[in-house]
Amino acid sequence: MPSSAAVSTSSAPANPRSRVILASLVGTTVEFYDFYAYATAAVLVFPVLFFPTGNDTTSLLLSFSVFGAAMIARPLGAVVFGHFGDRFGRKATLVASLLTMGIATFLIGCLPTYNEINVWAAVLLLILRLAQGFALGGEWSGAALVATENAPKGRRAWYGTFPQLGAPLGFIIANAVFLTINAVLPHPDGGGQRSAEFLAWGWRVPFLFSAVMVIIGLWVRLRLVESSTFQKAETSGAIRRFPLGVVVRRHGKHLILGTFIMLATYVLFYLMTNFTLSFGTKAADLATASAAAQKAAEAAGKAFDPTAFAAQFYPGQGFGFTDFVLMQIIGVVFFGIFTLLSGPIADAIGRRKLLLWVTGLIIVFGLTFNLFLAPQADPKFTGALTQAFLIFGFLLMGSTFGPMGAVLPELFPTNVRYSGSAIAYNVSSILGAALAPIVAVALWAAAGGSPWLVGLYLSAMGVLTFVALLLSPETKDVDYDDNLGAAAKTTS
Repeated sequence: MPSSAAVSTSSAPANPRSRVILASLVGTTVEFYDFYAYATAAVLVFPVLFFPTGNDTTSLLLSFSVFGAAMIARPLGAVVFGHFGDRFGRKATLVASLLTMGIATFLIGCLPTYNEINVWAAVLLLILRLAQGFALGGEWSGAALVATENAPKGRRAWYGTFPQLGAPLGFIIANAVFLTINAVLPHPDGGGQRSAEFLAWGWRVPFLFSAVMVIIGLWVRLRLVESSTFQKAETSGAIRRFPLGVVVRRHGKHLILGTFIMLATYVLFYLMTNFTLSFGTKAADLATASAAAQKAAEAAGKAFDPTAFAAQFYPGQGFGFTDFVLMQIIGVVFFGIFTLLSGPIADAIGRRKLLLWVTGLIIVFGLTFNLFLAPQADPKFTGALTQAFLIFGFLLMGSTFGPMGAVLPELFPTNVRYSGSAIAYNVSSILGAALAPIVAVALWAAAGGSPWLVGLYLSAMGVLTFVALLLSPETKDVDYDDNLGAAAKTTS
């Protein structure tokens, strides 16, 4: 009977290709939409409504700290969802992660603000943010496994780009919703500024809208069946009771390598989204910033100290929110295009070779931040250079992020693939994504508004990733059917 089961699972794919692509793409699009909705609000809304410290820098750092707290929860989610995904299958785990993320995001849209319940508003926001991170800790790996474990021979990296494509799509959808809401509300201070109505209730709409997207994602994922590769691992007796112990004991080297292979990708990702939004929309001169801060203080009935404000001010580029987000969306289009292009290239020349080239370019890119982002006498020239910066940065992002859907799962056998890839991916999120926005803001302020230290930080992280890639194996020719994991000799 076991032999016939093995034959049946190999004779036909467990899931039609269209279902595989949709399930891996739709789910991660929903997850990243939820994540980006928070990321955008962390810059535009939460410093004002949840962390009103009176100091612009402190409020932004507190907002980014809660944003980064989710990254700390992600490894825990990776362990929990990875355990159940490796023991009982990918499908139920993917449904659970999607529900958790969706519910947490919806509830963020219902939260009272600091003016209503004081510090408890920030506490509740932190709790829901941790729930988001916990869910995303299990989401990505499950989606990547659905794609790659059902991929045709020789096209695993190509299929692995579809869950990755959810990142640029989620970004575009989330920011398009924010832009639409902001655009339809009255703007007495000009169309490029956040309106009072947007801060009062408009920011909640993108979070509440996530419920619609979660329903779509669940409909697709509930139709999945387990991959033939996982079924073969079950038939062969390779499934273990405690996958985490196995992956740490036997695959610790690949856990470390996978973590650092993802590092530059994470840092680049959050610099291009969070940091650039902060830098691009912050006032370029003290007079403009001081006038806006004084007006906000008067509206709130608070005293305004121009000397104290000047002491903590550091400049940005002064773009309006709408203008800069549209510039980001143009860049993210290149993110999506190069995510898809990277898959066939990685299948043709190998994952490691492609990533070494791209990581080298990321190191160089980090050294050019001042060239692209330094103030220019002509505002049009500033806009052109900033747009070129965003396009090139997101182009590199797609080129490095796309192959990760194949690289990390291929480092581990089937019986611990969910746990191994999830832990590597999400521990890297602490070292990269959790710290990147905070470190970037601190370096930006330390350099007096110049971004050169931020770029140097990216280059340094790129060097660490480059070394990890040099030490890692090429996984292009790994055969999932021959890499199920050792059959269990005991009940461990």
